Amino acid sequence: MNDALLKALTKAKAHATSWTAGRAGDRGQTAVEYLGIIVVVVAIVIAITGTDIGSTIKTAISNKIAELLG
Repeated sequence: MNDALLKALTKAKAHATSWTAGRAGDRGQTAVEYLGIIVVVVAIVIAITGTDIGSTIKTAISNKIAELLG
């Protein structure tokens, strides 16, 4: 194996090992982040469906689709 390739592989492995070791404390954080995103999306959907904005958006999308399809 080429020395440059061996050095590059060793450096990459060391970097990957240190990166994964540094992220060990973030294991439960992703579930909380996903829950936060879901809450925000649900709030947006509720806000859109509870106002005239939802029907305006639906009409605009339907019109654009009709224009594309002819």
